[in-house]
Parts: sequence; C-alpha cells; structure tokens
Amino acid sequence: MVAYKSNFFFRNKGESNNPSMEKKLMADDSVNVESRTSSQDKRWTIMAALLGTNTAVMLFQGIEQAENPKFLREIALAIIAAALPFQAIYFLIYTFLMENDGKLSNEMIDRLNKASAVCQLIAYISLVGVGMMWFDLSPYVGTFFIASTFIAIIFIRLAMKPVNEQMVSNEPDN
Repeated sequence: MVAYKSNFFFRNKGESNNPSMEKKLMADDSVNVESRTSSQDKRWTIMAALLGTNTAVMLFQGIEQAENPKFLREIALAIIAAALPFQAIYFLIYTFLMENDGKLSNEMIDRLNKASAVCQLIAYISLVGVGMMWFDLSPYVGTFFIASTFIAIIFIRLAMKPVNEQMVSNEPDN
C-alpha cells in the first residue's frame, strides 16, 4: 500500500519493479500507515475483541441459560451485560476524539480521556463474568482466571501510571 497525502493507492506487489517510481509516488508529507499505529489504536483493538467476546458469550450462554438456568451463570451474564454499554461509550469517545482532532480544548480532551479510561476499566471487569462461567465449569479454572484478571488490570494500571507522570515531568516549563 502506498500513501500519498490523504489518498491511498493500493498496488499489488510486483506491479512496479522500479525503485525510482516508488520515490516519486511518496511525497515528503505522506503518512506511513504502519507507523501511525498508536497505543490508543491498540486499546481500540483490545476493546473491539472484548466487545466481540462479550457479545458472543451473551448470545450463546444466554441461549444455554434459557434452556438450563443456573444462578451463577445469571450473575455472570448480568456482569457482562452491565459492561456492554461502557464498551459502546468507549468507541463513541474514541471516534469523537478522532473526528475532532485539533478542535477540542485540552480540558475537554482530558475529560474524555478520563471517561474513556473508566469505560475501559469497567469493560475489563466484564472478564470477571467470563471467569464466573468458567468457575461453573471448573472451580480451579474459574478461580485462577478471575484472580489473574484482577492482577492483570492492576498491573496494567500501575505500569501506565509512572509513564504518564514521567511524560508530564519531562515537558519543558514555560
């Protein structure tokens, strides 16, 4: 894929064997799409995978719950269902920030980023519901999954905090 300004041209490999032609197609202000992938884009991918997983779990386990009701599954499905709106709000915030890049005040961006972080955290808690269903299958698997989910959430939050503080402290004083 070759990017030229904001237009994208798709070419098959081998279409041009002339390296000088490649240089002519790429402008100085072109964007390498592969290098644009930010941590926010990776979070979006994780959230999309989590949304897909939760939707599938709700569908299939909901059908099973209707045929063979269990209290633990009901609670697990309720936890997952409670997280789904927050996942949707995360995508709305992400899209809004992308569409209004450069148009929003710093205060508004900070508010939206905090709301996005809360939505992510609540979405991650939906994994507890998944773990509860695994607990229903095997107490050992469910217990270890739930425990590792909490540890992973805490670890990620702690790992990201020093980076954010360090980034702020490295900014030049005006």
